[in-house]
Amino acid sequence: MIINTGQRTDIPAFYAEWFANRLREGFVCVRNPYNPRQVSRYRLDPSVVDVIGFCTKNPVPMFPYMDLLQRFGQYWYVTITPYGRDIEPNVPDKHRMLEAFQQLSRMVGTDAIGWRYDPFFLSERYSMEYHLRAFRQMAEALDGYTRTVVISFIDLYPKVRRNFPEAREVAREERLALGKEIIGIAGAHGMTVKPCAEGDELAVYGADCGGCMRISDYEKAIGRRLNAPRKKGARAECACYLSCDIGAYNTCRHLCKYCYANAEPERVLAQSQLHDPCSPFLIGGYMDGDVIHDVPQSSWIDDQASLL
Repeated sequence: MIINTGQRTDIPAFYAEWFANRLREGFVCVRNPYNPRQVSRYRLDPSVVDVIGFCTKNPVPMFPYMDLLQRFGQYWYVTITPYGRDIEPNVPDKHRMLEAFQQLSRMVGTDAIGWRYDPFFLSERYSMEYHLRAFRQMAEALDGYTRTVVISFIDLYPKVRRNFPEAREVAREERLALGKEIIGIAGAHGMTVKPCAEGDELAVYGADCGGCMRISDYEKAIGRRLNAPRKKGARAECACYLSCDIGAYNTCRHLCKYCYANAEPERVLAQSQLHDPCSPFLIGGYMDGDVIHDVPQSSWIDDQASLL
């Protein structure tokens, strides 16, 4: 099976010690965000967990614990965008993150790491020309360290509208113009562009619009076939295989203004105060009335087939 860590928060950036403790103890507890008394308990055991998926803006705090991950298959997405602290208040220096990406790629291999440059939004400061210049510089730095770059255009969810009221949608003609140029730059540096939940409008320019995190991507990362059960995407326009996320909403302290997983910054900071690196839960601990469900788990690896 696959364990995901990055749909709700950035565990490597802010909770690396906690996750290392979970790996050592071999299990993790996750509250249902819509019914907090319902708790799912997952074993973190390589006999049943085939791949752990990460999505982070800063993998560096996890580097001291990489030995704990060696028994597991891994796939990493590292998001590096060109925005300043006006948009991403607590994201580290981008030059450092480019170096960290290179270091991580050397650890896990180019098939087990992808770059995310998302979301795109346009403003007077972050113009189309600004994006193209920044993307080209980053693509040059990551040439040879990954074969995949995921892009998306900002979605104005209610939380985004509240935290980022000046944001506007990217018009179709702007998406096409940007996408065409980005695909060309990425291709020149050995990368395929995968739009995230953006339909197939960029396929004509060479984008892979089949989903940015498919079973085939996990398989390539670990070099094994996976007999994964059928599963729908997280939303109608999403073709990715996402399941069993162990994070919690309203806990990512990057505080990016475009984030769909965070409410107001004050709530995020208050939630973060409840974190205990020794707890089975990312936030808080066991509570009276908890109904704990041990999730059935098994390996999906097909021992009859492997990828060369």
